[in-house]
Amino acid sequence: MNEDCIFCKIITKQVPGEIFYEDDNVVAFMDAFPTIEGHSIVIPKKHTESLRTSQREILQVAEVLPRLAKAVVEGVGATGINILCNDGSAAGQVIPHVHFHLIPRHENDGFRFLPPQRKVGAEELHTLAEEFRSRLTEE
Repeated sequence: MNEDCIFCKIITKQVPGEIFYEDDNVVAFMDAFPTIEGHSIVIPKKHTESLRTSQREILQVAEVLPRLAKAVVEGVGATGINILCNDGSAAGQVIPHVHFHLIPRHENDGFRFLPPQRKVGAEELHTLAEEFRSRLTEE
């Protein structure tokens, strides 16, 4: 646990949070600043700041994500869901505890991601894919 982390404080009940799921490794609660009704947060209980350094914790979250997503979608009568993780401040991560946003979606709800900025050529895609392959390591 991190004493300065608001999510850790929700886990330990030091601050209020509307928790709707909890097991030994994962907590899910309502987002206090939702983008849309039903917007929820899913976090590992173990404090870790980045998706890139928390394989075990991410697997624990991934194990329950389908069940949580189903509950959120059905709970607000949505027809879809976005599951989003902002990893690092450049990606928009505000709270330095790895977390996933569950954002229920309805047709024409007005929530959207920005459209693609440009079409990327096959050669550029191949070059990037090669770079990524060279950086993959076994954990």
